[in-house]
Amino acid sequence: MNPFTKMLSARLQEQRLRDFIARWDALEALVVRVYRAQRATPEDEAEYERLRSWLLQHYAEWQAALEPHWRSAKRAGRLCQSDPFMDMLRPAQATEFVGSWELMQALPAAREALNRLIIERGA
Repeated sequence: MNPFTKMLSARLQEQRLRDFIARWDALEALVVRVYRAQRATPEDEAEYERLRSWLLQHYAEWQAALEPHWRSAKRAGRLCQSDPFMDMLRPAQATEFVGSWELMQALPAAREALNRLIIERGA
């Protein structure tokens, strides 16, 4: 887990949000690993499909609450123009993260939005 998010969410009572954060953390770690390795293994593809499927099913619950936070976050030095969570869930395969600096730039904006939501929820 991101150390700052871990600190912020230590007292978070909402289990559904904790579950979302845990899977988002796993997705983020997978994406960074694939990007750095410049390849996606069959295990990476299977993990991405599992995480992507769960996150797509549950993102609607958090989408409205996260939107104002990602809209005020920066991506590549400018305010976000698109939902960084959906941008990261749009690729059908993990291999699409190989060499995609554009997708990698969505990660900090999503993390910032998630941390702001945790703060807002009073953790």
